[in-house]
Amino acid sequence: MTPAARLQATIDLMHEVDSVARPADAVVSAWFRARRHIGDGDRGQILELLHALLRHQARLGWWLVRHGRKDTPRSRLLAWLALKEAKTPDQVDRLFGGAKFAPAILTDHERALLVKLQGCTIDHPGMPEEVRLECPSWAADPLRRRFGEAFANEMAALLTPAPLDLRVNPIKSTRDAVLGALTDLGLRAEPSAMAPYGIRVHERPSLASLPMLKSSEVEIQDEGSQLVAVLVDARPGDRVVDFCAGAGGKTLAIAAQMNNKGHVVACDVMEGRLKRGAERFRQAGLHNIQTRLLANETDRWVKRHKGGFDRVLVDAPCSGTGTWRRNPDARWRAQEEQGLDNLVSLQARILASAARLVKPGGRLVYATCSMLYEENEEQVAAFLAVHPAFRAVPLNEAAPRLTNSAHPDYLSLTPARHDTDGFFAAVMQREASPPPNALAKDNKEQTA
Repeated sequence: MTPAARLQATIDLMHEVDSVARPADAVVSAWFRARRHIGDGDRGQILELLHALLRHQARLGWWLVRHGRKDTPRSRLLAWLALKEAKTPDQVDRLFGGAKFAPAILTDHERALLVKLQGCTIDHPGMPEEVRLECPSWAADPLRRRFGEAFANEMAALLTPAPLDLRVNPIKSTRDAVLGALTDLGLRAEPSAMAPYGIRVHERPSLASLPMLKSSEVEIQDEGSQLVAVLVDARPGDRVVDFCAGAGGKTLAIAAQMNNKGHVVACDVMEGRLKRGAERFRQAGLHNIQTRLLANETDRWVKRHKGGFDRVLVDAPCSGTGTWRRNPDARWRAQEEQGLDNLVSLQARILASAARLVKPGGRLVYATCSMLYEENEEQVAAFLAVHPAFRAVPLNEAAPRLTNSAHPDYLSLTPARHDTDGFFAAVMQREASPPPNALAKDNKEQTA
């Protein structure tokens, strides 16, 4: 593709992302599947530009409003070319030539905008801090509360591209073998700092060029996500539930830890996700996983299997603030419509219901990819206050290797401090001999 054709493709793709209420990665996958003629190199450049535009969306929009222009994918791209690539109006004019596959010729208003932006940079002293840091208004106060003086530093870290982390599937390979294979491909890679099966690749290869992905010897999984599975600490022969399994990323890691022995149930309320997960489980050579479609968090299946599992993971639906550098569109997908209060309420219901599955002496792991107190520490404290049969297991007891957490008792990771996605996880154990009246209080809570 020519440079101009790649620009037009980016505009088209941005229109698609803007117009549907689905995550950008799902939109991008479908968009490229319908355009298989676009080669890997061109795909990489289009994606890189798309993510750059998403990471600068608030600032680009601020400049457009400042100059009375409508915020559209085309105008956003024009502002980007002027502010970040420092292209002159004449240089942009040559790219927007109106030829086949190229963007349409610049209008007089668009050329006037480029003239006004010439010599400016993306940041401006008149920008509000939330705009400069690309922080949506609904999240600003909760994140300031979470980080205090470190707020700006953490938000800046969320504006950097996420690294490529892989998790080795021990059923099919070893970390040393995969590291050697990556080196043979000319890629710089090293063991992850904390995750026992993790690898960080210091390159941006075409994923289609990685044979170990096709063979399911590795999965793409952020190191923080891998550590959540480590905290589950599932052993061969255990009975385990991944209560909000989605497409099964953590389920895969848990089942592999168990060496294909025992039983894992991957639950979700979305049938499509479970079907994608089932295919991934098969390809990974894992045969100890069963999928279970739930009608809702209080599905009758939960009551029928009360107290039947050694480990239960609740990877709760959340605001996703910890994944913004990996999914830069997520911060702009109308969180206000769902509402943080509604999310917190849903998390509490899911956690209380899933807790019924834990047998005495078993463990419940609550996790989010959020960095907000409301969804994390406060959610756990509220659960423990009304479920005295459970106690929090300190991190140094649950996972002695994980000494770098931002919280002494729970796993708490941030991009600025740990160079992972933002993650939270708490381990709670159901006591084998609960305190007096604890069972009665638990039962009353669960049947309410």
